[in-house]
Amino acid sequence: MIGAPDRPPGSRAPSARRVLLARAVSALGAAMLAGCDRLSRSEWLPPLLALGEKLSSAAQRGLAPGALAQEFSVAEISPLFRSNGTSDPDNPDYQAMVDNRFENWALEVDGLVEQPSRFSLSALRALPARTQITRHDCVEGWSAIAQWTGVPLAQVLAHVRPRADARYVVFHCADPMEPDGTGFYYESIDLEEAVHPQTLLAYEMNGERLPVAHGAPLRLRVERQLGYKHAKYLMRIELVASFAHIAGGRGGYWEDLGYQWHAGL
Repeated sequence: MIGAPDRPPGSRAPSARRVLLARAVSALGAAMLAGCDRLSRSEWLPPLLALGEKLSSAAQRGLAPGALAQEFSVAEISPLFRSNGTSDPDNPDYQAMVDNRFENWALEVDGLVEQPSRFSLSALRALPARTQITRHDCVEGWSAIAQWTGVPLAQVLAHVRPRADARYVVFHCADPMEPDGTGFYYESIDLEEAVHPQTLLAYEMNGERLPVAHGAPLRLRVERQLGYKHAKYLMRIELVASFAHIAGGRGGYWEDLGYQWHAGL
């Protein structure tokens, strides 16, 4: 994910704020992943980054708590939409599901909920759907517009009934991030973002079934956040009170490596 490739044809340039945030996060991530993590272990930098994240989150929630991400027309859909992150998970179980056209796939929803549930793809498709045409802004600096169709996450959460102590929604994915096939990708958002009307569990892209390269059979679309928050290859959704027991404890694979948890645009 680290780099600054050219934008796909037909895409729109991110705003100045998006570009600044993307460059800052990308630069920090590149330094850390290259092993130059002395700054991340310093006494002054982590608190500074945490303060910036809190201010950014507070500004978005305080100034426009219910704001919608911009939506576009069919004519503005990008002719090319790059596959961000993993494009074909090196996971035998996932590949078997691909071969079976996801007939045996099911989404687990559990954790701090009153009614843990499993949803087949057909069950999710049977729920009321939403279609939206939005822009994906990647931390690498490119953007592209696509049409997404899926079930609003709020509907699924209403079915499982979050408990009073649930604060965050964690998305567990099928794509391993380590060479030995471990370290599966994960991401998270808070409950306020989870029930936003544009937060979808998307199963279609541009009117077709979601391609493998873009997260089949189901991916998250959380339109007010940068691209690394849009988890692909969803297998399980877990409601939690904190991230302490999950991987590096910061709420996401890239966040564990130094990215900001709040990636609001």
